Amino acid sequence: MRTRTWPTVWSVLRLIAAALMMSAVVTQFVTTVRTAIANDRDVTTTIANFFSFFTILSNIVGVLALLAAVIWFWMRPSHEEREPAGVALGLAAATTYLFITGVVYNLLLRGYPTSDDHVAWANEIVHVVAPLFLLLDLFVAPTRRALPWRAVLAILAVPILWIGYTLVRGPLVIDPTDGVAFWYPYPFLDPNGVAGWGGVGAYIVGIAIAFVVIGALVVWVGRLRTRSARVPVTA
Repeated sequence: MRTRTWPTVWSVLRLIAAALMMSAVVTQFVTTVRTAIANDRDVTTTIANFFSFFTILSNIVGVLALLAAVIWFWMRPSHEEREPAGVALGLAAATTYLFITGVVYNLLLRGYPTSDDHVAWANEIVHVVAPLFLLLDLFVAPTRRALPWRAVLAILAVPILWIGYTLVRGPLVIDPTDGVAFWYPYPFLDPNGVAGWGGVGAYIVGIAIAFVVIGALVVWVGRLRTRSARVPVTA
């Protein structure tokens, strides 16, 4: 379907995907807050915990990157064929984050007991649909721009900051669901578990390697496609 209308079609699909992802995040957020209020839990801590999940952060990055790409496409000068570097970096970061989110959830976390505020359809969108769409976008989006290799370092910035934030904040938070004097968004980052700090450290190293490898692959695919593709982008 490599025609003059293909970029327009894909831009519409990006908008639909962004809307689905945002609807999933908003629905889960509203349900989480309502459940906290109904059970007389600390709402402020509950909200902070909600936005401390990397799944939520990666989906927000994905929504913002897709919307930026859509806005650029409809407002771009007619001679521009590739997305600006900032938009391209946002898409590359979102692809990396969501791919790893999907893999980690489906390999390590699927099957864990769900919380009382769990929204099943929203969970599948943020952990399955969103990662698959951004991966597809990497391979078929007609306006992706090649990025320099140093973009991998920029992609790593968010997960590095998030891990540092998580480990510092974890022991300072009282879990609003059961009153335990710590809270971590994922069991593999909880040093109070059976694996202790050694297990957490091993997971962090593994996840860091995954971010480097996947980020580099995302940048490589973008560079490869831009060199080989000659796709018209006239709407």
